[in-house]
Amino acid sequence: MMGIARLALVGLLAIMATGTARAEDVLKAKIGVLRLSSSAPVFIAQDKGYFREAGLEVELKFFDAAQPIAVATTSGDVDFGITAFTAGLYNLAGKGTLKVIGGMSREKAGYPLIGYFASNNAYAAGLKTPKDLAGKRVAVTQVGSSFHYSLGLLADKYGFKLADVKIVPLQSLSNAAAALKGETVDAALLPVSTARKLIDEGGAKFLGWVGDETPWQLGAVFASPKTLTNKALVRKLLAALAKADREYHDVILTAMKDGVAPVNDQTKPLLEIIAKYTNLPVEQVVGNCAYIDPDGKLDVKNVDNQIKWLQEQGFADKGFDANAIIAKDYVKAD
Repeated sequence: MMGIARLALVGLLAIMATGTARAEDVLKAKIGVLRLSSSAPVFIAQDKGYFREAGLEVELKFFDAAQPIAVATTSGDVDFGITAFTAGLYNLAGKGTLKVIGGMSREKAGYPLIGYFASNNAYAAGLKTPKDLAGKRVAVTQVGSSFHYSLGLLADKYGFKLADVKIVPLQSLSNAAAALKGETVDAALLPVSTARKLIDEGGAKFLGWVGDETPWQLGAVFASPKTLTNKALVRKLLAALAKADREYHDVILTAMKDGVAPVNDQTKPLLEIIAKYTNLPVEQVVGNCAYIDPDGKLDVKNVDNQIKWLQEQGFADKGFDANAIIAKDYVKAD
């Protein structure tokens, strides 16, 4: 009996040792992200266990604007940032403190994401379309943000000067929405998830979608050079995201019609995950599905155009281009 007990104990210790070894193989990572559908693959990878399957224990840290995510990634508060490009992000990357390792959301026609919205008073006074924004007070999160850049592209498209627009940086999406509702600005650029409640309650008017007016590469995955030294960590993260990118694209995006995803047996589980992490009901998520390349590709040419535009406007430092800020070992270029 003693021999049997000893063998059982040895077996138990072996199992425990194996479990410990496997636990030690799991890498931990913090990801900075916004509660927007533009990060849908992140939420899918987290909720469906793709990060865990890849050997990662991921903690999502949520922010209210893109630029603080870039700062947090540089400082080491998070290991990876997944959000929109901003002048601040480019400046950090230009100094070598950040590297882009993959693509994420894009502004693309037919996929509602960021919109132009007018206050009720401004709309009544003639602000009816995006091209009417010349000379108006327009709220954005921050100077040099993706919203600011979108407005610059609009100015170039319709031939008005961006300098003629009174840019009002309000630091967060919630502040910009409140200013629009409170009539302290004429218009604002907001994600549909933030603006929908305003529209439904009659607090603002919809003018158009950025993706329909001026498509561009909006978001990316990035990391600090320190994080990039852990190649296993980076590859595990990108592998999990690649799986989620493909699933999100093939299940939801390919089923969309007129900017809306259907709710059926295939799409509902993913839509419910996005709803969970964005704090939105599924009936709102269906019209709020950002386009993401199924292979996680990055439009490098467009990124270079963004940098040049921001440099010309004085928002980004000179002396670097897209090639200088991209980790070529990881980026799949479009």
